[in-house]
Amino acid sequence: MIPEITQKLLAAKKAKGISFADLEKILGRDEVWIAAVIYRQASASEEEAKKLIEALGLGGIYVQELTEPSVKGLGPVVPTDPLIYRFYEIMQVYGMPIKEVIHEKFGDGIMSAIDFTLDVEKEEDPKGDRVKVIMNGKFLPYKKW
Repeated sequence: MIPEITQKLLAAKKAKGISFADLEKILGRDEVWIAAVIYRQASASEEEAKKLIEALGLGGIYVQELTEPSVKGLGPVVPTDPLIYRFYEIMQVYGMPIKEVIHEKFGDGIMSAIDFTLDVEKEEDPKGDRVKVIMNGKFLPYKKW
């Protein structure tokens, strides 16, 4: 279920005819991060929230909500949206192989989802355009004590 604030922000974005790439230029933050704020998967500073709300032509009533810590995640169910499900499927199929390759290259640890960036790029291809997703997370080795 999409939060009410998200619905209002997306409606304002659509009404203004503004893209996430446009918002990236205005806020000086990555378009994926801005989308995460709108979907309440990330929190903005007061200054970032004000810039976002101003860019969308909304009053300041949403600033506080956008700065509050968010509840992250999709919930305990398998996603049903086809695009989101494909990422779930990718992890079902390639999760263990990716884990093994990371351990082989870095040792026993995890990739941070906090010290992390994610970029989405479009690669034009005559056989059909390609989606390129680049995840970049700090490696965090497990501590020994």
